[in-house]
Parts: sequence; C-alpha cells; structure tokens
Amino acid sequence: MRIAVPSEIPPAGELGHVFFIGIGGAGLSAIARLMAQQGVTVSGSDATASDVVRALQSEGITCHVGHDAAHLDGVDTVIATTAVRDDNPEIVEALRRGLRLWPRSAGLRSVMHGRRTIAVAGTHGKTTTTAMLTCALIAAGAEPSFAIGAEVASLGANARVGAGDLLVAEADESDGAFLVYEPDGAVVTNVDADHLDNYGTVEAYDAAFSEFIGRVGRFVVLSSDDAGARVLAPVARSRGLEVLTAGFADDADLQGRGLRIDGTTTTFTVSWRGVDLGPVTLAVPGAHYALDALLALGTGLLLEQNVDLLIAGLGAYTGANRRMQPLGEAGGVRVYDSYAHHPTEIRADLAAARSVAGEGRLVVAFQPHLVSRTRVYGAEMGHALSAADRVVVADIYLAREVADPAVTSALVVDAVAGPPATLGGPVATLADLLVPELRAGDLLLTLGAGDITTVGPAVLSALGTAP
Repeated sequence: MRIAVPSEIPPAGELGHVFFIGIGGAGLSAIARLMAQQGVTVSGSDATASDVVRALQSEGITCHVGHDAAHLDGVDTVIATTAVRDDNPEIVEALRRGLRLWPRSAGLRSVMHGRRTIAVAGTHGKTTTTAMLTCALIAAGAEPSFAIGAEVASLGANARVGAGDLLVAEADESDGAFLVYEPDGAVVTNVDADHLDNYGTVEAYDAAFSEFIGRVGRFVVLSSDDAGARVLAPVARSRGLEVLTAGFADDADLQGRGLRIDGTTTTFTVSWRGVDLGPVTLAVPGAHYALDALLALGTGLLLEQNVDLLIAGLGAYTGANRRMQPLGEAGGVRVYDSYAHHPTEIRADLAAARSVAGEGRLVVAFQPHLVSRTRVYGAEMGHALSAADRVVVADIYLAREVADPAVTSALVVDAVAGPPATLGGPVATLADLLVPELRAGDLLLTLGAGDITTVGPAVLSALGTAP
C-alpha cells in the first residue's frame, strides 16, 4: 500500500502515541527505537513473532503479534510498512478514526528534527556503509544517533539515540523514501538501476538520485569507482555542495591502494589528496566492503573527526545481520547468509565467499526476490551465480507481488554457466535437498532478501545431528 507523505512533518515528540504496523521490520524497528528512547509512547504489531519483536518487547515497547483494530485504542499516529495491504484491519481502523497515517519515510524524518543528519544512500552497500560510519564516529567520540537497516552486532542494535548532535541514517530509495529527507551531508555508494517496479525506467531511477542530491545541505561523499555515483559530482557542485570522492580509482580524493583479501579480513592503505593516512584492516572480507569503508572514512574526515580513531572504529566493525553473516559450522561445513538479491550484490558476495572458502567448494542457495526483479535481472543473476561450484535456486519470494507463470526461477537456473545448477523448489524443503550434497570443507552461502535466511540454521541443525 502506498501512503502519502504529509506536507508537514512535525518532530517525533509532537506525534502523541505512535503505533507501527510491521514493527518487526528493519526500517520500522529502528524508528520505533529512536522514538521510544526520546520518550515517545510507542507500540506496534507484526504478522509473526521474531527476534526483533522479542528484543523490542524486552526494551519495554508493546508489540502485538497479529493485526487487530483494537490495537489502535489511544493511538494518535500510525506509521506503516510499505508491505502492508490496504485491507489490513489496523489500516482500515486508522482511516476510520481519522488518525495521522504516515509512511516509514515520514517517521524517520520526524526523528531528524534538531539533528545534523548524514544520510547514506545508494543501490548497494547502504547498510554496511551506515554501520561502518556509525562505528567509526563512535570510536572518534562523536556519540551519534543512528538508524540502520539491519541489526549490527558491534553496535548491539539497529538504532540508538546518542548524546551528540549527529544522526547517521540509512536512506532507502526503493520507494522514494530518501526524497523526504533534508540531510546536512550525504553518501552515495553507487547508482545501479533497481526497483523498476516503482520507478518504471532506468532514467527515472537515476533522476531520483539527482533529486536527492538537491535536498542535501552541505556535502556529498561519492564513490569514485561507480559510474552512476560519479555523474552526481557535477550536479552536487552546481548546487554549491562540497564533494569528496572515495575509492580505488586513480582520481579519487580519498584513495585506497594495495587491496588484499585474506580469508575473512580485508586490508588496504589509504591516502587523502596525496597525504598517506596509513593502513586499514577490516574484519569482513570483500572488495565491496573496502569501498564502503573508504566512503565512511571520507565522511568522518569531512566531519572533522580524528583519522586514527576513525580507522580504529572501522576495524572494530564485525558485520551486519544478513550481510555475509557467518551462521556457524557443523560437519565441517561453514554456513554464511547474505541479503544479496541484485546481480551486482551477488557478484560481490560470491567473490568474498570464494576467499573465505579457500580450497573448499562454494555452494550457493539463492532465492530470487520479486517477480518484477526476476523478470528484468533473472539472466544476470544466473550469470553472477556462475562463480559458485554448485547452485540451487529456490522459488521466487513474491513479497507484495503475485506469481507470474512466465517468470520463474528457471530464468535464473538456465543462465548459470559452468557449475551444476538446479531448481530447489520451496524454501521450506531446501535444507533437505542441500544436506545430502554437502561435505566437509564446503562453504554454503544462502542468498536473497526473502525467507531464505531460514535455510542456514536448518542445515546447521541437520548436519549437527547427522550420524
């Protein structure tokens, strides 16, 4: 359901009792936490119980499992996930009562009042860059508030109100949410057309990023290694913004060199406009994480934070939930899980996983996300998965869409070249298919933005109890 953004968005403290429909989601749970920590009365509901829902309940936030109109008694403002349907009983009741009904973007905008906001945007790497920047700023003593699209182990949560005046926020473009914000500074990791079910064309998607840049107040940090981000530099300068480019390109203002990925670590050296700043060591593997770290470091430097402390903070980052997340090992098989669902993300994660796998096989279980995305990128997904040693592709995760007989996971499987690739069917039975094939030394990587995340734990459990 698409909910209109209000013309005026007051501070969170003026919203009364705020109720979140879909409070267990990464985006809404972060906003709920920030509001609750500011003294706002917060409650919410979600379709199912989850670790996030239980964590929110332990923090004193009332969370209902299931949706019911009675949950809105005493509520003044309702903030709903984009996945909610218009026949949801809480939506119906909010409209009947004439309550303030907002999309997620307006909720996040309300907590930005009174803070210097740094908004992290881009097609890929938003969550990691936001988390890295937060870790770096905390290490530097800036005490920022933050709102991140995943739980981050080294931070203990996906959101927190800090004592400083900075707010670091992940700015999602999928539904145009980032066009609601007016940040002091912004980061654009890359621009690689996605969410065309919302934007319609590549040109419209690119134009949204230019519009986003027009809402920034002071500075922009852009990836020097991404063509889509680079074209935003003249746009930003024409609007009087300070621009810093970061990456491994020869003309980057903040330049990384000597990239090395060794197992689960990534190292490189960095210089700023020719001045050596020293080495950086990350506790996560992958060239894409090195780029994210450079963008975070560049942002910290523009915020005039100590470079050595920023670098130390980057080294303390240990990963975010569902971003090349190690789940465990059983029967000699290591299992990782990742949110990657776009061909670019798949390629990056498989390159990192190959380093972690070493001499072992890289087995990938992938779940395409959305019919609309699979229709456009199915073949590219298959090409990207060709870097694995074995590929199993589950049924498409439909989310808010309906099935289309002409668009199935076969589009992905048929495009895999090299390794054996098969259709895996429903996610619920995927572990049963995988376990007999796995052997000691393998690395199993589960990929996708849907419920594929349930497969890794099921595989570990089965392998751990196998005779």
